[in-house]
Amino acid sequence: MKVLKFGGTSVGSVESLRNVKDIVTGQKEPVIVVVSALGGVTNQLIEMTRLAQSGSNDYEPILAQVAQRHRDVIAGVVPEAMQGQCSAIVTQFIDNLHSFYGTLSLNRDLPQQEQQRLADAIVCHGEVMSSAIVACMIEGAVPHFSPNFIKTRERDGRHVLEAELTRQLIANEWPAVEGIHVAQGFIADDADEHFKTNLGRGGSDYTAALIAAALRADSQEIWTDVDGFYDKDPRKYDDARLLDQMTYAQAQELCDAGAKVIYPPTLRPVAELGIPVWVKNTFNPTVPGTVIR
Repeated sequence: MKVLKFGGTSVGSVESLRNVKDIVTGQKEPVIVVVSALGGVTNQLIEMTRLAQSGSNDYEPILAQVAQRHRDVIAGVVPEAMQGQCSAIVTQFIDNLHSFYGTLSLNRDLPQQEQQRLADAIVCHGEVMSSAIVACMIEGAVPHFSPNFIKTRERDGRHVLEAELTRQLIANEWPAVEGIHVAQGFIADDADEHFKTNLGRGGSDYTAALIAAALRADSQEIWTDVDGFYDKDPRKYDDARLLDQMTYAQAQELCDAGAKVIYPPTLRPVAELGIPVWVKNTFNPTVPGTVIR
């Protein structure tokens, strides 16, 4: 069994989602697929939250764009027999967003904690809608809701992972893995009060690593828009060389130094168990990529 994570650029268009489908259905073993929001949607959700908190209705045309983009993607990748069901799911979450933004816009004196919890609930919607599309476009895929098993607690104003509880709940969610399963990255749930939280920007990589570690996956694959790790920035240096493999420590050092190939906390859960992590390109899937082991 392996865990495949697809970032925002990988699920950002009809073309890239068709690549995702080919990659997932081409696997010869059971897989858990973890997806981010469609590329750019999280930023739009955050911007609309800011506008609503200021009392502006300027979020409405942006939300209409977000809704239309998801409908266009559904029309382009979801089999016709599933399009109605998938559209209904997305419409439900767009309606939720209308309600949340209206609450923020009309109640600008809400306590800061309540505003923050609404903001956290809002930003979760991108992953939920994208995962619904991915689950509907792949025949037989089983959907899962990550806040059911990714748990945090508030400490010093931050959402901190409850690692052991999360590990136990992931194991309960998948006592065995057969076929194709789809879950959201990034989003989580407060372990005590059950309001929606998240693992921070880039947290989808971390979600995939937590699942891979809890289930002792054979490997984790991070599918993005680069071929893997290079020895230098290929955008600046023509002689940059793709690295076919590297150690966890080497990859962690590059991440800590600012390399944005993977989210820095990702490596620890899998490194402790010796689970290899592959970095591959959704847009160039025949390239072997870089393995971290």
